[in-house]
Amino acid sequence: MVNAVPAPTPSAPPLMPAGAGLPAGVPLQPDGLVLEHEPVTGSAVASGTPATGLCELGRFGGLELGVWEMTEGGMYDTEAEEVFLVLSGSATVEFLDEDGTVTSVHDLVPHTLMRFAAGTPTRWTVTSPLRKVYLALPA
Repeated sequence: MVNAVPAPTPSAPPLMPAGAGLPAGVPLQPDGLVLEHEPVTGSAVASGTPATGLCELGRFGGLELGVWEMTEGGMYDTEAEEVFLVLSGSATVEFLDEDGTVTSVHDLVPHTLMRFAAGTPTRWTVTSPLRKVYLALPA
């Protein structure tokens, strides 16, 4: 008779409070993070009443690692050198010339991987709260 070893019971990874960092060997569910949102203000608002939330998870290989979210609405931004993966939500991001002319338009949906070059002007239009995990060069 073979002695059967019971399979380990999978457990849900713990939810970590925003800003807690990402220690080695500890799983994190980025969709479960509760982010405090701040309204987008002034000339950065393109449409509606968007707000953004951020959870900085520390550094990885000298890069900033974090989770960012934007609610419905539109905003203008000047991007950092960044790579990100959309976790949830949907949006359109327009790349702009210095004069505001749209040079390209891209839809963002879950599992979209994208890179921004530092200094790129963009206009975001979020139709469903968009959450992404990112790696960026420090500002």
